[in-house]
Amino acid sequence: MEPMTPVLSVRGLSVRFLMPGGRRVAAVTDARFDVAPGECLALIGESGCGKSVLASALLGLLPGNAQTAGSALLGDLDLLTAGERTLARTVRGRLIGLVPQSPAAHLTPVRTVRSQLEETVAALTATRGRAALRAAAEAAAERAAFPADHLDRHPHQLSGGLAQRAATALALVGDAPLLLADEPTTGLDRDLVDRTADELRRHVDDPGEGGRGHALLMITHDLAAAERIADRVAVMYAGRIVELADAAAFFGSPGPRHPYSRGLLQALPDRGFTPIPGMPPELGDLPAGCAFAARCDRATGTCATEPPAGTVACHHPHVPEDVRA
Repeated sequence: MEPMTPVLSVRGLSVRFLMPGGRRVAAVTDARFDVAPGECLALIGESGCGKSVLASALLGLLPGNAQTAGSALLGDLDLLTAGERTLARTVRGRLIGLVPQSPAAHLTPVRTVRSQLEETVAALTATRGRAALRAAAEAAAERAAFPADHLDRHPHQLSGGLAQRAATALALVGDAPLLLADEPTTGLDRDLVDRTADELRRHVDDPGEGGRGHALLMITHDLAAAERIADRVAVMYAGRIVELADAAAFFGSPGPRHPYSRGLLQALPDRGFTPIPGMPPELGDLPAGCAFAARCDRATGTCATEPPAGTVACHHPHVPEDVRA
């Protein structure tokens, strides 16, 4: 069977911020990955590693001092070179649905959830007429498990979990082929984390009105949520994707191959609760070669040179024989 055409294909995506005095901050370097219809790719890593910058680049929401390179193809459209008019009218909401960090901050505080959903339905779909808009808004809320009896409440009257579900409902309205969820479980208790993750997974598994399928790029530091719903995992460290792996093998056996990825899992309370020593380097002052070398117990002099390209960016990756030893 031929592989499906990716919904999103990213090649060589780099983001540099130009700072006062001519300093350059390498926020994202040479990111490469695909996301296929019906697939959830979890982009994981510590805070500050560049995950959200990558998301902002895909949406055309970087600040004016950012420079991008590479390509990010959504179908035939390169998101990195698209103009603001195209991004605003064609991409955001219609081709990419965004579940944002801090959803309460993205909800209009002086309007009810119902009115915001109805406005979004009117803007992104062909639905017209008061009764039809009301029904479509209620259907969107139901898809995100947002309770109908809370639709006439304002955002400040919602718990964190309900605000998250309201933001998810808004993101699903346009039936976008790509859903981008940026830290969608931050600040939620475990039950709500699981429920939110399951709602996102359900959207990926839904073929949609045109039957073309949906893809989910979930940016998160919540490894439990990633393990619950991801098909593949991309691990980011100091602006680089250092490992791209099948989720079942990554979280199960044989486990991750990059030492940083293994360290992330070993830091979990149910895995060993062993923190990775040291701190990540500053993105504006990255060392030569492997940025993880200073924290890595497998590092040698070779690690002062650029790691090899591929699914594991490491000179000394773990192999199955290491796991059995």
